[in-house]
Amino acid sequence: MWRFNDRQVPDIRTALPGPKAAALLERDARYISQSYTRIYPLVVERGSGAVIEDVDGNLFLDFTAGIAVNSTGHCHPDVVAAIQDQSTKLLHMSGTDFYYSPEIDLAEKLAQIAPGPTPKKVFFTNSGAESIEAALKLARWHTGRGRVIAFFGAFHGRTYGAMSLSGSKLPHRRGFSPLVPDIHHTEFPSICEGCVQLSGCACVKRIEDELMHRVAPPDEVAAIFVEAIQGEGGYRIAPPGFLEGLRELCDKHGIMMVVDEVQSGMGRTGKMFAIEHWGIEPDMICLAKGIASGLPLGAMIAKTSVMDWPSGSHASTFGGNPVSCRAALATIKLLESEYIVNAEERGKQLRAGLTILSRKHACLGQVRGMGLMTAVDVVKEGPAPALREKIIQKAFHRGLLLLGCGESAIRFCPPLCITTEEVDVCLRLLDQAIGS
Repeated sequence: MWRFNDRQVPDIRTALPGPKAAALLERDARYISQSYTRIYPLVVERGSGAVIEDVDGNLFLDFTAGIAVNSTGHCHPDVVAAIQDQSTKLLHMSGTDFYYSPEIDLAEKLAQIAPGPTPKKVFFTNSGAESIEAALKLARWHTGRGRVIAFFGAFHGRTYGAMSLSGSKLPHRRGFSPLVPDIHHTEFPSICEGCVQLSGCACVKRIEDELMHRVAPPDEVAAIFVEAIQGEGGYRIAPPGFLEGLRELCDKHGIMMVVDEVQSGMGRTGKMFAIEHWGIEPDMICLAKGIASGLPLGAMIAKTSVMDWPSGSHASTFGGNPVSCRAALATIKLLESEYIVNAEERGKQLRAGLTILSRKHACLGQVRGMGLMTAVDVVKEGPAPALREKIIQKAFHRGLLLLGCGESAIRFCPPLCITTEEVDVCLRLLDQAIGS
């Protein structure tokens, strides 16, 4: 155990949910949309680093980071200071119609750190889904083409364009047809137990020989949307040759390669952008989640030659909000100074520990990931989603916050400030949860 305000973490002092939490859950059920996917009855009061305190005073070790959003931890003092300073100067003036330095400063920084030597420009949004929507519009504008290719297992968001690109789970799409037309899905190659089920090169060849030969003429395809590591799809990593082959395919046919870094970007994989592990320069990158350590902000970064749409063709009232931009600048500074390196080191520690646990517990399958974007499958003669959910619940009642992803995987996406000791505590609590 380690300590927080002279208390050990985790520290569960009430039944879960506690009395204050239970009262709030009743009000929540009365007034908030049931479309939200609450996993367990956690009612949060405050957070610091990788610690969450609920309204009843229980302390939890957080390995969710607000779904990979709080990249520098909850309420990092440097990020809070930037927010407080900016909030006394300017809360909002809409970068769509006016100018202010935080938005310009952040755009310059993102253009500089984006992978590849080609000059870049930035369009700001409020969320990952909006970044995807912006990229979809720009790809169709720039190429003059209408068709788009995406992958099964992908999750790009819940607005109509992003939902139409997604191919992860039926509840995301059921009942919402008609979707955006001319979006074609194909298999995402995956690595299972060290064996490539569908090799990267074979997958790219199939796209060209089958999909583009039968239903999506390459001269009508505007873009290919891809996650280097599928997030909601199960933290599935693109195998060797796949992303490189996609880049070659896009170059061959004048297609935009759009990489979704909403969950994998901003240092989570041990590099600022996951695509850097493959040495590829996309035509567009979509960001959100960890970019501003908890404040709503997204961005679509595109090559300057690609971002050629005219004034008024796309805009956002709140995208590039000055307070969010200041938080993002503070976040990037922290990532570059220490947390990207820490993500790589703690990720290796976490996966080594999970591998040991997988030898102890037959229900744990493949361990995979990069940096602090790590997952382990829960299996029982095949995928076992019900058992996965039971383990997550058991972990919650022991004070460890986890989430699932894919068909039956547990994901580990803690703040990038996570410590060696905190990783050890997580592994011990997971071991206890499974053993129970």
